[in-house]
Amino acid sequence: MLDLDLCNLTLAQDGAAGLPGTEAAPGAPVDPSAPGGGGGGGRSAFGPEFLFIMLGLLAVMIIMSVSGQRRERKKRQAILGSIQKHDKVQTVGGVIGSIVEIKPDFVVLKVDEASNTRITFARSSIQQVISSAGQAQSP
Repeated sequence: MLDLDLCNLTLAQDGAAGLPGTEAAPGAPVDPSAPGGGGGGGRSAFGPEFLFIMLGLLAVMIIMSVSGQRRERKKRQAILGSIQKHDKVQTVGGVIGSIVEIKPDFVVLKVDEASNTRITFARSSIQQVISSAGQAQSP
């Protein structure tokens, strides 16, 4: 059997062994009001200053995210508002074609010249304008 008296274990709550200026015997009770005693009398690393810094960083991240989304939405609305007939566009699905007809909610794209294939897409599915009247344009 294992003799527990031979095992000399020092636990953090058993004493302040190894700390300078303390002469507590191993296993002796610790006085929490004594300096260096282990009663948690020191300042916490996460004080109110840390909390204010973290809240400030969180607020900055949220503001940057919202402003970026707003900027992208405006750019997308400008692209969708400026499309015209005969513009070459790419859809979200990757289909490239030239606009034949524009309605408020959808557009008709001509995707194949040889067979005169036309496909109707929702206007919001236009991802980018590839060329507009001979000019290259990207979102």
